[in-house]
Amino acid sequence: MSTIQLDHINVIRNDQHILHDISCTFPSGTITALIGPSGAGKTTLLKLLNGLHSPTSGEIYFDDAPLSSMNLLQLRADAGMALQSAPMISGTVYDNLNLPCVIKGESLTEEVALQLLDQVNLDNVPLSQDIKSLSGGQRQRLSIARTLVNQPKVLLLDEITSSLDPRSVKEVEKLIHRIHQDHQVTIIWITHDVDQAARATERYVMLRDGHVEHIGKSSTLLNSEHATVRDFIEGEEL
Repeated sequence: MSTIQLDHINVIRNDQHILHDISCTFPSGTITALIGPSGAGKTTLLKLLNGLHSPTSGEIYFDDAPLSSMNLLQLRADAGMALQSAPMISGTVYDNLNLPCVIKGESLTEEVALQLLDQVNLDNVPLSQDIKSLSGGQRQRLSIARTLVNQPKVLLLDEITSSLDPRSVKEVEKLIHRIHQDHQVTIIWITHDVDQAARATERYVMLRDGHVEHIGKSSTLLNSEHATVRDFIEGEEL
């Protein structure tokens, strides 16, 4: 588990101010939804947390340690990221599970690979199966299993269910909750589905135009008294 703290974070790219003076905390062991309109800066914020982007100013802390002082490979091991597209390399299920080990010059044992598949309910999928034959839901679960190879302290999820059918959405949500329960990782989950945020997370951080607009308990999200949050939920122009 890790507590993540953002301290006066600004991100400016090509003269565009993407994140404005962001200061907030993601408490250790919690599941936080990151919500807000398209273009609010959610994905940029998420990418800051595993070193894919760097802030223009401000500092990010993992358990009081400045992220800027961390080894990049270790940071990406500690903060695993799963994306909407669940990107895969050509080859087998094993080839994709083994990728984090290859980067470190290591190799995943068959025993551990099978254990990882079991953790994400893919125990009926052979390690030798071609990646092209997997369904969208299976690819997404495999992507999550791949993030678990490094035993991360933080899971960063970017719209991981947005392209899945309703049954697969429920399966992935159950999977995330089981991972959270079993490993007590800190989870930050970008979702445009406010119903999902309300049922699958504990707290939410709403971004708007690169600012933190509101932070609250997810149980109150659908009945929020905050005007901008309510407008977002009701689909009003923000």
